[in-house]
Amino acid sequence: MLFLYSLALALVLVVGSPYWLFRMLTSGKYREGLSERLGFVPRRLRTRTGDPVIWVHAVSVGELLAASRMIEELKARLPGWRIVISTTTKTGQALALQRFGAENVFYFPLDFAFAVRAYLRALQPRMLVLMETEFWPRLLIACRRSRIPIAAVNARISDRSWPRYLRLRFLWRHLLDGLSLVLAQSDTDVKRLQAIGAANVRYGGNLKFDVRSVAPAAVTQALAMQIADGTKVLVCGSTLEGEESMLIAAAPADALIVIAPRHPERFDAVAQMLQRSGRPWVRRSQWMTAPAPITSGTVFLLDSIGELASVYSLATVAFVGGSLVAAGGHNPLEAAQFRIPVVMGPHYANFRAIVDRLRLDDGIRIVEPPSLKEALDELFRDEEAALAMGARGYAVFISEAGATARAVDALSAVVESRQ
Repeated sequence: MLFLYSLALALVLVVGSPYWLFRMLTSGKYREGLSERLGFVPRRLRTRTGDPVIWVHAVSVGELLAASRMIEELKARLPGWRIVISTTTKTGQALALQRFGAENVFYFPLDFAFAVRAYLRALQPRMLVLMETEFWPRLLIACRRSRIPIAAVNARISDRSWPRYLRLRFLWRHLLDGLSLVLAQSDTDVKRLQAIGAANVRYGGNLKFDVRSVAPAAVTQALAMQIADGTKVLVCGSTLEGEESMLIAAAPADALIVIAPRHPERFDAVAQMLQRSGRPWVRRSQWMTAPAPITSGTVFLLDSIGELASVYSLATVAFVGGSLVAAGGHNPLEAAQFRIPVVMGPHYANFRAIVDRLRLDDGIRIVEPPSLKEALDELFRDEEAALAMGARGYAVFISEAGATARAVDALSAVVESRQ
């Protein structure tokens, strides 16, 4: 089966290579980190030898934000240990480099034996920690053969993925029965992971309830000084194609709209759309060179990485993207931590447990696209109701905290049991 899996993966790469090569040549996408993905271990990772290593894999920005506090607390709990972090996406890589330094960060290798083994030989990790459900067969088997314990933290199986996992549970059982630790986000995830054969599964809670915004970003501080008192601010975070135009049409005419596209490669496209819209707008990368007052009705394009979580603190109302289109949504807690009333569209499957918990206490508003304008108008008009909703969302955020401490305790126990 492993041979067939590798063959299928190779065929996907071969068949898809014309597309990927075209994207590399025309946009630069996929070019960055290619050698690392192919198993060429960067020299910077070899700068510290002899220190015991924990390898943490976090796919992109969301997983990395959730893991960051856990990583810092693990460092404090395990002095003398080195924690290295891999990511899959360019945005995740940029944030990891910023937080943990180039000597500890690299692109996750393709799941081929030669690439995986190269990193295991170079790093010789004492433990592999996978954020959520990054279950790559070759990596799992290679670690098992090398007697490297594997932990999955913040593990979940979404409603959309569950039928596929269930159909292939006879395969997953052979891959997951050797896991040393699985900390699931919810009781439902515990049951689903056990059903497909994962070993040592228990409830851990969701690390994203423990994410706290770091010091205000430079753009947040600059905007706070340049926005007039009493200005209505709608922060639209992690938006995807098609959402920006709907949000601009639905927002109150006198609101300052901050738009933060999810993917950096869309910054220019959104800028072109704003140019055609006829609305006054500014671009963060240009505005920050000489910050000036921003008037109501302006659209502020946040064309940066890693600043959105801080910018949410300026919002009167926050909209969390990827939810008006069928993309599964993004994390509403980034705004809820600031007592901001949060609005999302109906597509939030990727964060169902979090959204359902917020909905239970009326700490979030879920709206269909035709009702978006009405919902935003109501929240901006009724300040008392908006503040109350934000307070309820914040109360949920605080009450569900604790997953990081549980994860650090459990991971430390796995490490100590192997010493």
